[in-house]
Amino acid sequence: MEQASWVPASVDVDRPSTARMYDYYLGGSHNFAVDREAAKAVEKIYPGMAGAARANRSFLRRAVRYLLAQGIDQFLDLGSGIPTVGNVHEIADQARVVYVDVEPVAVAHSTALLQGNPRALAVQADLRDPASVLEHPQVRELLDFERPIGVLMVAVLHFVQDADDPAGAVARYREALAPGSYLVISHGSLEGVQVEGHADTARVQDVYKRTDSPLVLRSRAEVVPFFDGWDLVEPGVVMLPEWHPDGDDGYISALVGVGRKP
Repeated sequence: MEQASWVPASVDVDRPSTARMYDYYLGGSHNFAVDREAAKAVEKIYPGMAGAARANRSFLRRAVRYLLAQGIDQFLDLGSGIPTVGNVHEIADQARVVYVDVEPVAVAHSTALLQGNPRALAVQADLRDPASVLEHPQVRELLDFERPIGVLMVAVLHFVQDADDPAGAVARYREALAPGSYLVISHGSLEGVQVEGHADTARVQDVYKRTDSPLVLRSRAEVVPFFDGWDLVEPGVVMLPEWHPDGDDGYISALVGVGRKP
């Protein structure tokens, strides 16, 4: 068992965490041996995993900048993970930002990073329980729900099982938001993956079954309904590199979209 000053006593360091694996892919240091072992097992199957993680961060940056251009100045980042370079409060440094994650390490490190920043905070809550987020006193104190908010669900819904009704959760957040709010989603998918690659994908999913959040890959037909009640921003729900590209991101089998509440 590893210990460090930033590790809450309640953290299980013997079971891989998807948030800490993602931190490893991005070159972070807030992960444990068990996370690195699982992440390396994924990389053996899919050597492009680190690049995929970076491409996802690139989409986050593009989406946040788009929302800023639309006048959004407050963000609710659900499943925010362990902070690394390019966090929302760094991209939108004059905006108000609330980071939400169920992973104690993510929240502990985010809290330390944001100390002294009056415009950003992190809370531990489960996005699958919208009331725990929407009624959280710190969330309510920092964000004004009478005004538009940008809700970010980036690389997180594919860790929400069908039994937990992800579409119902997304709808609950939509209901709580003012008109003019935005929803940003990126979601792992098998869209565009050749049939011969499906076996490798199944092996990757087997690795994630050992973690705190098994991986659920969904088709475009399953991702589009998350935007029910939202007006999709062009070009709609597309493969990640196709959404407002501004660089040379490599291919990643993930669907993305941005919607506006009318």
